[in-house]
Amino acid sequence: MDSARLDATFAALADPTRRAILARLALGEASVNELAEPFRMRQPAISKHLKVLERAGLITQGHAGQRRPRRLAPEPLVHASQYLEGYRQFWEASFANLDALLQTLK
Repeated sequence: MDSARLDATFAALADPTRRAILARLALGEASVNELAEPFRMRQPAISKHLKVLERAGLITQGHAGQRRPRRLAPEPLVHASQYLEGYRQFWEASFANLDALLQTLK
């Protein structure tokens, strides 16, 4: 896994507005104006968030005539999930070992 790509993914996911944008795009593609609607932000502010998401590879920009809809790109999320899975397995095993130890102490 590319460390810089993973860093960009987690940095992009650190912002609640960007996570909300990703949640909206999980429902289907949307224009910048459609993505800006739920937020009290102007289009330039949303565009900055979109640039961060695009640089992280989390979204792509399509071309539909005059529209440039954004779409979710799942690959970076798959890599982040795989990265976190190793830690989930570690902690699950650690808690299982702790539970076994506590059972022997009863």
